Amino acid sequence: MVKHMIIWKLNDDASIDCKQEIKLALEGLVGKIEGLLEMHILTNPYECSSGDLAMDSLFESKEALDFYQKHPLHVEIASTLVRPNVSARLSFDYEI
Repeated sequence: MVKHMIIWKLNDDASIDCKQEIKLALEGLVGKIEGLLEMHILTNPYECSSGDLAMDSLFESKEALDFYQKHPLHVEIASTLVRPNVSARLSFDYEI
């Protein structure tokens, strides 16, 4: 299994509602994309955190993560909800 984690820094002009919109959209992909086992979007960091939003997801394999990255449902969310609202992105993937 593979963990895929992301931390995003939101744009200064990102809407207040975008965190919840991103959360609902990405968590809604579970059961729609083969190999995606879990998706948790964390929206309430402590003030000492350097990011505004985080993803903690679990995939069956590296191949399943690669499939997810190119899947049209994921690409649409990334293109319309995530990238327009994000100024910085860090990712960390590892096998468990």
